[in-house]
Amino acid sequence: MALFVPRRAALLGAAAALASPFMRTAQAQQTFEFVAGSVGGGWYTIAAGFSSLIAEENPQIRLRVVPGGGLANSTRVNNNQSQVGFGIDAFAAAAARGEEPYTAKHENISSLGVGYSPTEHNLIRRADAGPEGMREILTQRGLRIACPQRSSTDEMTLQRILRFLGTSPDAIRNSGGRYLNGSYADIAAAYNDGQVDYLYCALAKPAAILTEIGQGRRATRMVAWPEDVRKHLQDTFAYNQGLLPANTYPSLGQTQDMMVTTMDTVIMVHNSLPEPVAYGITRTLIKHAGPRLTQIHASCAAFNPREAWKYNGLPLHPGAARAFREAGVMPAA
Repeated sequence: MALFVPRRAALLGAAAALASPFMRTAQAQQTFEFVAGSVGGGWYTIAAGFSSLIAEENPQIRLRVVPGGGLANSTRVNNNQSQVGFGIDAFAAAAARGEEPYTAKHENISSLGVGYSPTEHNLIRRADAGPEGMREILTQRGLRIACPQRSSTDEMTLQRILRFLGTSPDAIRNSGGRYLNGSYADIAAAYNDGQVDYLYCALAKPAAILTEIGQGRRATRMVAWPEDVRKHLQDTFAYNQGLLPANTYPSLGQTQDMMVTTMDTVIMVHNSLPEPVAYGITRTLIKHAGPRLTQIHASCAAFNPREAWKYNGLPLHPGAARAFREAGVMPAA
C-alpha cells in the first residue's frame, strides 16, 4: 500500500496537470451582452456578424446579442445591463452630457470608435394617391404613418421633424390620423397591408424592409428631404447629411442621387469592460475592415479605422486606443 499511494497520487497529479489548460480556458472565457437594434433591422444583423467574427479570433470572448434601440442603448450600457452596445453618434454624445432626450449625465460609458455603419433616414409613401412632398405629407389631416418603437432614434427623429413642421403625434391622432409604432417587421407589414400610407425608418442601406416593400404588391415611392429640414436637424441636434446614391432603391422610384439626413454608429462599452476584451474586439474589427466586414452588411464598407478613433462624443476606451495605435492609424499617446 505504501508504494501504491504515491503512484496513485502521481497519476492524479499528472491528470490534473494535463487538464489544467482546459480548465483555465473555460474559466477565462467570458460572455458579455451586446445590445443592438430591433430584430430584422441592420444593427441586429451587424451585431450578430460582429459577434461571430470576434469569437473566431478571440475564443475567450463571447458576445450575446440582444435587441435594443438607439435611445435606450446608451442608458443600458451606462447601467452595465449590457456591457457592449450600438449607439448613434449624436445621441451617445447627448447621453454623456445629460442633454435631451436624457435627463442625467451618462458617465460610465466609453467607445470603441465610430463609423461602423452609417445610417440613412427614409420616408416612403403610397404612390397612387396623396401628397408627394415631406412637408405636405407630414402636415396633412388624417395622416396614417408608421415608425419604429418609442425607444428608437428613428421615432425620436420623426418627432423632431414633426415639431419643426408644427405638428406632433398627438396632433396626428387628434385629426383622425394614425401614428403607429412597432418593430421593423410590424411596421412593414402594416404598410404592406394598407393600415398606414407612409413609413419612416432609419436603416443602413440597403435596408431589407425597404427593398422588400419595393418588390411587393403596393406601389411605393421614396420621399425627398427638404433642405430646411435637413439643416434644422444638423444645426440643432448634430445629425449629419449624406448622399443616397441613385438606384439604391430603384423599385421605390429612387433613380437619382438624393440628399438625406444621416447618423453614424458608435460602439459603446461600459467603462469596466476589461481592457483585453475591448482591445480584442477593436483589433479584430480593424483587421477585417473592408471586404470581410462588408460581407456582414454592405454599410460596414464605410468603416475607416483612420477616422474611427477621432470620435469625441465619448471617451475612447483604453483597450480600443491600444488597438488603434498598434494598427498605426492613431498617434502614440
